[in-house]
Formats: sequence, structure tokens, C-alpha cells
Amino acid sequence: MTDLNLFATVLTNAAPSSNYRGESEENRTVLQKITRGDHEYTVISPESMRNALREMLVPRGLPLNRRRLHNEEQLAVEFKEFPDASKFADDFLFGFMVADGKEMRKMKLPAKRDSVLRMNMAVAVTPYRFNATLHQSPQHSEASAFKNADNSALIHREVAWTAYQYPFALALADCRVGKGAEWTNALLECIGELSNVAGGHARSYFEMAPHSIVLRLSRSLVAGFNTYGFNERGEFPELARINTNDLPGKEFWLGGEIARRLPAEERARLEKEGVHLFENPQRLLAEVAKVAELRKA
Repeated sequence: MTDLNLFATVLTNAAPSSNYRGESEENRTVLQKITRGDHEYTVISPESMRNALREMLVPRGLPLNRRRLHNEEQLAVEFKEFPDASKFADDFLFGFMVADGKEMRKMKLPAKRDSVLRMNMAVAVTPYRFNATLHQSPQHSEASAFKNADNSALIHREVAWTAYQYPFALALADCRVGKGAEWTNALLECIGELSNVAGGHARSYFEMAPHSIVLRLSRSLVAGFNTYGFNERGEFPELARINTNDLPGKEFWLGGEIARRLPAEERARLEKEGVHLFENPQRLLAEVAKVAELRKA
């Protein structure tokens, strides 16, 4: 199983979102967007999801090198030691780069390492509709110990009601080096429960865990399917390609809502093709980890 590659596309639940926004003048918070065809879609960066995954690994007790400092005036991190992928799970899973590699060469360690986890941007499945909400910040009284502004301010916040989809990939041969199997198994568990993705200054709660997931385990070096294949209704049209002449069903795993709402005829067809169906996406990821020899049966 070590020579297989894992490709997956996750679809989240739909909910109001103000995640991953920039700030501009006049107290207006602007959602990040990308153009697809004739419409704009809000996006969430892979960096923000990777950071959330790092934070989720902390309570699991894995050896981690990087620590987020929450009491600084800007984004800040602290490293225990120079990066070492054989010693620290986060260095192994997410990679690193040390700009000045002199000390690394002295220790006979590489100054940079690619990420084992490959992720791409999360893109909304619903076009942005130019929705916004208005909020008023209170005026501070004269007796207040401090003031952020002389007067009350009206805050303009863009918001979208949408689900997001994002792909990720793992080369299983890379994941099993050293303690990598244990660490990658923990990573898959975190993806199954992903939340607290950066945005809205940690005020926003939007779950990035799978509502539906389409996953392929294959010797192929590419996914071979549209990794942004979910439509606005939560359907994945490329499942029609699973047949003896195109995509091999035994390599595909479907989990969550997409498996739960399959019409009986389509479910029977996919089962005949060898597709693995799971009503619960977390159970799917746990079973994939066993098959991929990342965790004990």
C-alpha cells in the first residue's frame, strides 16, 4: 500500500461565512474572492486550514516544533529547535524552510522540506451575492480606561451563505517514513473534524469538516477527476465516469451526505463497480488510514 497516492475532495456544510477576510479603510471587511467563469466565489486559503490543523494536533500530544503566540500584537510563532522532520510531527507533515541554512548544514539537516500534505484553496460552491451586514461599535464613555476611537463607528461586513470545497493529497510512501504513519493518521483525524480555521479574528465559527467527501486511493500520480467537482446542490457529476472504461470503482471511497442520499439504482451500480460507501465521513477516513497502513486494524 505504500506506493499508493491519496486524492480527496471535501465539501463542507453550508452556513453563513465571514471567514478569511481582509480589512480596508472605513471599517469595511472584505471577503477574499476569486473569479470562476462569470461569477465571483469567496475563498479560504490553504495556509489558514493548515494552521488550524497544526493547532488541532497540539491536544493529541504529538511532538510539535512550532507554537503559535497569541499575546503578540501581530501574527507570531515560536520554534523550539531548528526544524527536524524525524523529530517533530509538524515539520514532517507541513514542511519548512530556514532562510539561513548555515546552522542546518552544521547539524547535517536539510534547510528546507516540502509538505507531505498537499492542499489547495477552499472555494465556495455558491457565487457571491454581494451580501453584507452592518454593525455599530459602541462609543466609549469619558470614564473608560481607554478609547479605541473618539466616536462610535459603523462596521460594514461582507458575508456569504455557502458551502466550500477543497482538495488535498498525500503520497503514502512519503507518509510512512519514520513515525510518519502515526502522525499522518492523526492528520486525517484532524481533517475529519476540521474547524477553527482562521478568519474574522477568531470570532467566526465555520466548520471545514467533511459534509461529503470523494476520495481515491490509486497508483496514479494525479487524481484523474475534477478535484473541484461538487456543484451547488452537493452533487458530484463525475461519479458517472466510474466504470470499466474510465475510472476504476475499487479505488474510490464516498462518505457523508453524498453516500447517504444516493438513489437506490446508482448505489447498486457503484457497489457493483467496487466503490466503498460510508455514511459517516470520519469513519471513511479512519478506514482509509487502516487500508493505507497508517493505523493498526
